[in-house]
Amino acid sequence: MMLDVEALGTFYEMAREGAELAAGRLTPMTDIQTRVGVTRLDFTTGPAIRAELDDDVRKVGIRVELTGGVEGTSLLLFDEDSAREVAATLTEGMDDGLTQSAVAEVSQIMNSGFVDGWADVLQTEIDVTTPEYVDGTSPDAFLDEEDITPADELALVFRSQIEAVGTEFAFKHYFMPERDSIESLFERRTAGYSLEYEKLVGFDRMAHRGAETVAENLTKMTGIDMDVDIRRINFVSLDAIPEDVPAEPQVSVAFGFDGLPSGYLLFLFSERSANQLVEATVGESANDDGLSAMGQDAVQELSNIMASGLLDGWANLLDTTIDHTTPTFAHDMGPAVVDPLIVGLSEGQEFAFVFDTRLKAVDTEFDLDIYAIPNETDLEAALERLDVTDVEAVPMQAEFSAATGGPNSDDLQEIGDIEGVDL
Repeated sequence: MMLDVEALGTFYEMAREGAELAAGRLTPMTDIQTRVGVTRLDFTTGPAIRAELDDDVRKVGIRVELTGGVEGTSLLLFDEDSAREVAATLTEGMDDGLTQSAVAEVSQIMNSGFVDGWADVLQTEIDVTTPEYVDGTSPDAFLDEEDITPADELALVFRSQIEAVGTEFAFKHYFMPERDSIESLFERRTAGYSLEYEKLVGFDRMAHRGAETVAENLTKMTGIDMDVDIRRINFVSLDAIPEDVPAEPQVSVAFGFDGLPSGYLLFLFSERSANQLVEATVGESANDDGLSAMGQDAVQELSNIMASGLLDGWANLLDTTIDHTTPTFAHDMGPAVVDPLIVGLSEGQEFAFVFDTRLKAVDTEFDLDIYAIPNETDLEAALERLDVTDVEAVPMQAEFSAATGGPNSDDLQEIGDIEGVDL
């Protein structure tokens, strides 16, 4: 199956228009002023979808099935507090049964906004089943077994988030189209470039193996047991990428990379995680002034090692060479550290495939977000070059070794000079 990238852009705009209509229908009913947050097309796995919904937070909403011009499952969920806030504007003083009915009614009207927006863009009719009210904390409350693709296949998920202005409010919408519907929606229909779906699956697996390599190396360097928590391929407009980064102070290390493919690589740490990283490697605790010069050097060099391991693995599988720039360190609000990368990409493209991976520590509060954003045309060439049968067989990197406990302060006298670490 070929995915027409221009068609993907059209359906991204379809998702945005649906979210705008849904937000516009919520405000008159509730007097809650809203705006559309992040909209994405995600290529992800069934287990990853389940993991995202399995967060011990009670969620309520509706599930409907779509047929006709588009087929699939539409899931609209509020977290419990937001559902109460929405219902309170309609059912003040009423019993819980009416509150549930109010949430279902609001969800149905918002869902119709999404569907109407999609139908307008596609110029087709979309039929919707009677909504099923859903309520729970586990993915089994929202998804049937047939909704979940196997771990070695990619599912396409439309995600939209609507945010309230001036108040805490959490709502998410998921649409999971059937594979046959994906084929009819995204088949090649323009003279522009297209991507082979099966190759994208292979590249996703390649990216996952690279993330596993980063997790293994980070464990060896820091002694913190790391694991791959979430991975997905996001298809987003460039201007939406900063919206998906935490709007709080972050420590980042960015690289440009050149070869096949070229693009940008970003390692993003929360302040807490960056401080833990420095303490684990050079034994230096954080203070009120933030990271010291030695701490910044440690974060940069460890990121440099992780970037080399990741990109070398990609190069091995693609039988090519990928070089990366020296690291650029930043300590700023999350969206601000992403903006320079967007400027570099925006000269030649409007949308991007973002390979988004989160690593989490097994036994402590430590996480690392990795964003790999290839240039659009290079990704097409890389996918054409990729032999999916090699993805599991080709080594991702040379043997890695580190001194017991990882590098120490003497190892980090200058960037690029760590004794005892050999990729």
